[in-house]
Amino acid sequence: GRLLVETYCAECHATGPEGTSPFPPAPAFRTLHERYDIGLLEEALVEGLATGHGAMPEFEFDPDQARAILDYLDSVQSTLGER
Repeated sequence: GRLLVETYCAECHATGPEGTSPFPPAPAFRTLHERYDIGLLEEALVEGLATGHGAMPEFEFDPDQARAILDYLDSVQSTLGER
C-alpha cells in the first residue's frame, strides 16, 4: 500500500504520518478520515477514483491493490494530530 501511494499519490499528497502536501489543496492522507469514510473508498479505488476537480487524474486499482492502499491509509490516520 505504501509503495502504491508513494508512486501514484505523493506528487500531490503527503502520504505518510507527517509532513505537508506538495500540492497545498491536496489533503494529507493521514487526515482523510476527517473528510471521508476510509472504508467506503475501496469500491472507488477499484472502479475508478476521480474527484470533482480536474487537477487529480483518475486512478483504477485491482482489488488487492485497493485493499493494500486502504490498509496503509488506516495505518497513517492521525488522532488529534498525533499517531
